Parts: sequence; structure tokens; C-alpha cells
Amino acid sequence: MKVVVFGATGMIGQGVLRECLVDPRVTEVLTVGRKATGQGHAKLREIVPADLYDLSTVEDQLTGVKACFFCLGVSSAGMSGADYRRVTYELTIAAAKTLARLNAGMTFVYVSGAGTDANGRSMWSQVKGKTESDLLAMDLDGYMFRPGYIHPSHGEKSRTRLYAALYVVAKPLYPLLKRLAPNAVTTTEDIARAMINLAVSGTEKKILHPKDINSAALPL
Repeated sequence: MKVVVFGATGMIGQGVLRECLVDPRVTEVLTVGRKATGQGHAKLREIVPADLYDLSTVEDQLTGVKACFFCLGVSSAGMSGADYRRVTYELTIAAAKTLARLNAGMTFVYVSGAGTDANGRSMWSQVKGKTESDLLAMDLDGYMFRPGYIHPSHGEKSRTRLYAALYVVAKPLYPLLKRLAPNAVTTTEDIARAMINLAVSGTEKKILHPKDINSAALPL
């Protein structure tokens, strides 16, 4: 199957791209982002559009897609509500609308976040909640991932300095955290495997938390 990955240079996206390239069920991988990953692989094609909010110039490359794994996102720290909404909501919805029009009924997995709530108090949770609800209303087989702590399985690194530093500190504590709170943690590998499995077989549950993600990652 042909899949497209948004945000393949981020920590989660790095893990998703890796699993897509090694999984024989994925025959072609497109990455879409502000810059190329720099990787070379027979299955990989990279798209760097002039404007991520307008994919009309690359639509011919986005047909025949079975699934989109949308891993692109930013931290709300230091951002205005308008700027955060533009990146988190407007960019995601613009991409989803284009893909839904070109590939009706395709699988669309959106990496949201723990605590997402359209009626919540925090700005970021409201924006992500609105993004989720609008995605689920589209002509897509949509799944919203709300991971808690995400452990980088194969050396993936966050591009956000603060998060990168926190992962260095948290890495040796992960085995303990997994033992004490197994339903609150997942890994980049399990997120990726769950995405691919959902593209293959789907599931009735549309909003998945860490326990659900880890379950969906198990071999079919």
C-alpha cells in the first residue's frame, strides 16, 4: 500500500518513517514537509511543496494513497493562539481535505495529545479537540492518537530543544515508568506499527490512548 507521512523529520515522524520503510505491507512512502529527511530508500519519495497550506501543485503525487500518518505538530509554548491554531488546525485540515478529495475513504491517523478536549480550559487542548472532531467528520477513516509519554525506540530525536533534553533525562527511567504506568506510555515503534495495522484492518475505536495504541501495534 502507498502511504504519506507528514512531519517525518520530527521525533514521532522519524519512527513512523522507519517502520514504513521496513514493513513489507508498505510498498511506497511519500513524505511531505518543509524539508526533506535526507534519507535514501527505494520505497521513499519526498515532497517539499512551496506552501504546505496549499498542496494543489503536488496533487498528482497524492493519488492512490491508502493512508496518511499525520505526525506534524508544534509545541504551544510561546505561541499565540492564532499562530498555534494556524499550524495545528488549519494546516492539518487543509491537508486532510485535499487527501480526502483525492482518496475518498482513506485512512487518516492524526497524532493529537493526551488531555485533548474541545471544551477544555487550555488553548492547545481546544485547538486539538476541534481538529480531531473536524477530521472525524470528513470522508476519511480517521483515527486520533492521544499518546502520553512517548519513548524513542531507535534513537529518534525531538527537534524541540527542551523536549530533547527531557528525553535524555527520562531515557534511563523508561523501564521503571513502563512497569509502574504501562497504560500511560508508548513508543515511537508501537505508534508506527499501530498506524500501519490500522491502515490494513481498521478498528471501531476512533480515539486511541496509549493502551489502545500499544494493543493496535500487536501483530495482526
